[in-house]
Amino acid sequence: MKYSKQREQILQIVNNSYCHPDAYTIYEQVKKTIPNISLGTVYRNLNVLCNNNLIRKLSICNKNDHFDHIDHHCHLYCIKCHNIIDISNDLLQEFDKIILENLNFRILSDDLILNGICHECSERKENYGIKRK
Repeated sequence: MKYSKQREQILQIVNNSYCHPDAYTIYEQVKKTIPNISLGTVYRNLNVLCNNNLIRKLSICNKNDHFDHIDHHCHLYCIKCHNIIDISNDLLQEFDKIILENLNFRILSDDLILNGICHECSERKENYGIKRK
């Protein structure tokens, strides 16, 4: 993969972000230092970075793709506020162990997104018609 200033900047933004930015958010941040960059250039570079396993794409049904750094973790997605929350590696180790013990399957990589409702949204007065257990 050939070096480019734009690609390096995009990679830094994704790796230093904890909010799982979408392409447009990344574009807005890169534009601050590279004003003439186009949204198409950002998309192309995000694809190159994903294809080279330097970042990963989080595809959420009916939503823009979001991007995240590469390390062993999965995500929770709130269907109400659209927040994406990292699942700690400690919880995943237990999950990996259960899968290995019950299905004799060793997980090498994952891309798990669990959809639900976060604590803040479930505590709201309107409660979105969801019954709590």
